[in-house]
Amino acid sequence: MSSEPEKVETTIVIRVPSGYREGARLDQYLTSSLQNASRSKVQQGIRAGQVEVNGRQVSKSSYVVQAGDEIVCTVMKPPPIAITPEEIPLDILFEDDALIVVNKAAGMVVHPAYGNRTGTLVNALLFHIGAASIDLEEDDPFDDVNLSTLNAEPSFPGDPTVRPGIVHRLDKGTSGLLVVAKTDRDHAHLARQFYDHTVERMYQAILWGIPAEDSGTIDQPIARSPRDRKKMAVQPAGKQAVTHFSVVEKLLHTSVCHFKLETGRTHQIRVHSAFMGHPLVGDTTYGGDRIRSGPDTRSRNQFFANLFSEMPHQALHAAVLGFVHPRSGETVRFEARMPEDMGFVLSRLKEIEP
Repeated sequence: MSSEPEKVETTIVIRVPSGYREGARLDQYLTSSLQNASRSKVQQGIRAGQVEVNGRQVSKSSYVVQAGDEIVCTVMKPPPIAITPEEIPLDILFEDDALIVVNKAAGMVVHPAYGNRTGTLVNALLFHIGAASIDLEEDDPFDDVNLSTLNAEPSFPGDPTVRPGIVHRLDKGTSGLLVVAKTDRDHAHLARQFYDHTVERMYQAILWGIPAEDSGTIDQPIARSPRDRKKMAVQPAGKQAVTHFSVVEKLLHTSVCHFKLETGRTHQIRVHSAFMGHPLVGDTTYGGDRIRSGPDTRSRNQFFANLFSEMPHQALHAAVLGFVHPRSGETVRFEARMPEDMGFVLSRLKEIEP
């Protein structure tokens, strides 16, 4: 029996800016405006009559979006989740009236969901800012849509003075830097920077094997895997995903790489690394939790089994985050050191692989 309650009808309102001149198709516009929305799901919703433009139902994805259009999506989703503050230690690098920059530990989920309402970053942030319990909207009205949109109503209902607004995310097993907005206005400003790809993000990773090129760009579209809905995969019909990489240290059978993102698709670095044949060390989802390079011997298997027990997550850390402060207009930049367990694994790899 599922613990998820019955879904209820909800509307999402998206207002096209008056200066909009791009003339995108309706499905393209919605897919780009709704984070994590797959184009196929958006098209299904349009065909099913779930989308109106300026008060009229539109059933064709080919409708050309115009400046000033008001797009209303009617979706079925669970009611808001009641989230309570929890006293959970946080590594906060910076905080002011507009935002918080936090160094998230691997193993912490960013956003609550049904079946996972406690122990998340949002629970911890609510306690930190002294907020009361909130009702948090579920993420997936079109199955893949994140309600934290650029032009839609905010995903945190109600009107408290201060509340944590998640601008971007890290996977549970990824450590590192996140910026969290305290108000809707600051959230919108930061979200626009992520949408425009102007945010500086650098990730450190340990890969199986050594890429053929010392640096390069992976430009491969990503969508949910047709074989496993919990995984992402390179798919021709997916969303554009662009990842830049550089090899900073070569070991015998592994390497240390820096990744920079132009786009922010779910599992992007993990998927692109696996796609080029070099999954992240320790990544159980994309094949990095077994020996992928070098001899497959009993002693070597035991060595890596011991390493994986010391670092029970993928070797990926969001080390650098830079953006324009939404109030001062100044560019700010933050750095976070590689976590202890990942550093330990790297040191052991260096010992055996000079």
